[in-house]
Amino acid sequence: MTTWALVVETTVGASERKHIEAHVVAHISGSRTEALAELERRARSHSPEHPRSPRRRRLLREADGFLLVVDGAWQSFATRFTVAELLEDSDAPPAPEPVQVSSGPVGAPDEPEEQVARDADGVPVKPAWLGRADLP
Repeated sequence: MTTWALVVETTVGASERKHIEAHVVAHISGSRTEALAELERRARSHSPEHPRSPRRRRLLREADGFLLVVDGAWQSFATRFTVAELLEDSDAPPAPEPVQVSSGPVGAPDEPEEQVARDADGVPVKPAWLGRADLP
């Protein structure tokens, strides 16, 4: 199933410090039509920080989303709402590791476990790192 990102790009700051910031506000799994419907609901109810005293509000439909233009007393501010297909996410949870099925009898270990001497608390007497040649 396709995952869609709902992206909001909005004007922040004022005067010479005015710039655009983008945020992914949600992910929608399903069809593009369902994602656009949710995006439109958010665009219609969005109340931007600027301008403080809006005089006119226009919501425009585009191919991939919506454009909200709000005119203030001195300047206009725009907020763009876009739906985009999520192709890659570096912060996504990792895919589960594939399970390997053993060809041996059930319950039989593939390799015999090495017996390690342990004290009364179950802690190994000799640390596992002691004597390793690959450590500095």
